[in-house]
Amino acid sequence: MIGKKYLNENTNEISFPLGGIGTGSIGLAGNGALIDWEIQNKPNKGSTNGYSHFAVKAETDGKLIDARVMNGDLKPPYVGTGIRGAFGGFGFGPERGTMAGVPHFKTVEFTGAYPIAKVDFFEEKFPGDISLKAFNPLIPLNEDDSSIPSAFFEVEIVNTTDSDIDYTVALSLSSLLGGDVNTELISSDKLSSLMIKPIDIKTDDINYGDMTVATDSNEISYQQSWFRGSWFDELEIYWQDFTSAGKFKNRSYNEPRKKHYGSSVDTATLAVHVNVRKGETQKVKYVISWNFPNCFNYWNKSDCGDDCECGKSETQWKNYYTKLFNDSYQSALYSLNEWDRMYSQSMDYVNALFESSLPKEAIDAISANVSILKSPTCMRLENGEFYGWEGVSCDCGCCEGSCTHVWNYAYALAYLFPNLERSIRELDYKYNQLDNGGMAFRMMLPLGNSTFDFRACADGQFGGVMKVYREWKICGDKQWLKEIWPKVKKSIEYAWDETNEDKWDLDKTGVLWGRQHHTLDMELFRPNSWLTGFYLGALKAGAEMAKYLGDEDTYAEYINLFEKGKKWTEENLYNGEYYQQKIDVKDFSILKEFVNENDDKSVHGVDFIDSYWNDEAKQIKYQIDEGCAIDQVVAGWHANLIGLGEIFDSKNTKSALKSIYNNNYKESMREEFNPCRLYSLNDEAGAVICSYPEGKRRPVVPMPYTQETMHGFEYQVACHMIMEGLLEEGMDIVKSVRDKYDGFKRNPWNEIECGSNYARSMASYSLLLAYSGFRYDMSRNMIGFNPIHSKEDFTFMWSLNDCWGVIKRTENQIQINILGGVLNINQFQLPFIDSIKTISVDGKQADAMFNAGVIAFDKIEEISECLDIDLN
Repeated sequence: MIGKKYLNENTNEISFPLGGIGTGSIGLAGNGALIDWEIQNKPNKGSTNGYSHFAVKAETDGKLIDARVMNGDLKPPYVGTGIRGAFGGFGFGPERGTMAGVPHFKTVEFTGAYPIAKVDFFEEKFPGDISLKAFNPLIPLNEDDSSIPSAFFEVEIVNTTDSDIDYTVALSLSSLLGGDVNTELISSDKLSSLMIKPIDIKTDDINYGDMTVATDSNEISYQQSWFRGSWFDELEIYWQDFTSAGKFKNRSYNEPRKKHYGSSVDTATLAVHVNVRKGETQKVKYVISWNFPNCFNYWNKSDCGDDCECGKSETQWKNYYTKLFNDSYQSALYSLNEWDRMYSQSMDYVNALFESSLPKEAIDAISANVSILKSPTCMRLENGEFYGWEGVSCDCGCCEGSCTHVWNYAYALAYLFPNLERSIRELDYKYNQLDNGGMAFRMMLPLGNSTFDFRACADGQFGGVMKVYREWKICGDKQWLKEIWPKVKKSIEYAWDETNEDKWDLDKTGVLWGRQHHTLDMELFRPNSWLTGFYLGALKAGAEMAKYLGDEDTYAEYINLFEKGKKWTEENLYNGEYYQQKIDVKDFSILKEFVNENDDKSVHGVDFIDSYWNDEAKQIKYQIDEGCAIDQVVAGWHANLIGLGEIFDSKNTKSALKSIYNNNYKESMREEFNPCRLYSLNDEAGAVICSYPEGKRRPVVPMPYTQETMHGFEYQVACHMIMEGLLEEGMDIVKSVRDKYDGFKRNPWNEIECGSNYARSMASYSLLLAYSGFRYDMSRNMIGFNPIHSKEDFTFMWSLNDCWGVIKRTENQIQINILGGVLNINQFQLPFIDSIKTISVDGKQADAMFNAGVIAFDKIEEISECLDIDLN
């Protein structure tokens, strides 16, 4: 299988999320266990679900040969973990639900190429080779098939013996529903399933849910319930049942569970029986589907009361997947019926990405972090809109609201599922904009109930304008831009609005001067290239959008302001090596400008002056001053990726990036002081948020997180370096991130920052855009490529609004292969090509002109299969 392989101790930390976009997920552990059951509309890190597991047995002539749980060894520690109350937790050994006390396979190999994983199990005593393949569809531009609340599993059995063997594969599923349940057998010609439903809970209750385990085989046996007993009876009797020759005998109960010392929930088992002849292979498909339809704001229950666990009807909403499927049985049925198509299309994506001409560490970073979209970080609201946390804690989302300054960095969604990305823009301008144009940077749920009560953040607000520009260029929809433009314009002009309490640019200089909240959670004062860069990017993007819509006066105003601000920035913030902040941190009067008796927006509950004034050192706290900040030219990274053009002087930009590499990138963290969060340590390498080269002034208390290595920041600066020709430097940083996520120290499919599955790490997708030189403007039906290594043979995946595919170059040909959708194209830019011989669309010669690297078609060509360009 294509992908990266993990062996031995490097499987210890793996949890591979299996689920749809906005559905939650189940983790496939590195040893094959099912962990992290995060399907009940909230995170649930570190969880197991009762005795849920796969098992396999082999028998011949009615006699058992061997039987094993399809797990490898449990990773240490073996004394037990955490606090579990009486008779459990630390000091009591591993929990029984880990199945570590049941015969299992000695070793495993885990291979992952998101969204597909494969676990190979090895045990000399077991007759045959066993592997488990798992996935949930990830199909570019098909957001609904990529949002199925199911985990897909395929068990492959290879009979390596000299005789025919009867194999049984069993999947046991414990109830997550709480209380008493009814487990129903539902069979048809194409499906056998067990559906677990609660008793006496209405479907609109916040606690309602149902689960289904299903297979496409009719050669089955099952138990609707394991034996109910005290102590360890349930697992004891189950293993006796499983290791007996032949099929399961069903067991069911018609009465409620009684309280006892055993498990508090029922477990059901669905088994498939196959006869595999010697030397042959058979496969068994399973699906676990879930339906927890009702959501409410459990993390901020002000409308419901802090003790409420039910969710009032007016504060509830439903998961989008309820519009696709009535219940978990329906999603299981769809999953099995459409399995082959969805697996094939998901493999098309995997092959296209992994065959792309990028360094393997870059592909690894892109692929692994797309998994964030399938984690509990992401939701789809009732009408399909996308909503994201920043990351997630163990049992709660962490930092709510599609936070604009964090999601600025996340590039995967915009290209793989652009409809979902546009929905974020639409919600943002509908619910987060105040009358004066200021923008709340967190979306509150349920939609429309309230607005996040904090000042606007500069990088989030102006980054939003740049993202609108990007979404417009991706979709080319003039009407969409026309409808959203008035609010976008208002958000730009908030910079100089007289009601702007933070006084960003009251004198219309093109530079931010006032109090500037940002993604590092405090405020900067006075000009700095980081946040002014976002402002300049918004002005330039706003100018282009205004011009396209015929608003020439606004275009002239914005572009003039952009040029003025850019000139001032180059002359005043570039120090000959990099861009720094222009501030006198000893000037107390800077803070006094923002003292307002009526301003109740204190900082984390602390008085504004007390928050920012270091009375001992007589300095303003949390500033960059003469430091070298990792995000000092981040606006240029965005602009390069979205085709906006230059924000800062190109020569100075490259100099600044070199300075970041020389000063911020640490080959070892062993001697580095870090009082903050530890994302790199010991001999690990990383790029810190801010450095202070020798001779440069450093505040006593610098900007928050100065010494941290946050991966989204690292990916953006690494990608920017690569785009500016610093290839080795950029890849050093990318490699340093992925080396940390080796399966032993950290989970390869869970990059952390403020919590797990952190959205900012989807900045890694930009590496694909950088290496391929992908360019686009669907308002003109134009796409193009200008790869870094354009003179060599190459292959790159690409994805846009209505179409995705692969571009390939060989010595005499360039070919665009369409893997999904239809590409409507009027212009194709290949600036590295000097001349062409012929052009054909879907096998037919096309009429086109070629000049200076641009192919212009006589009409808009509709390409459904391929575009072939023969070179001289």
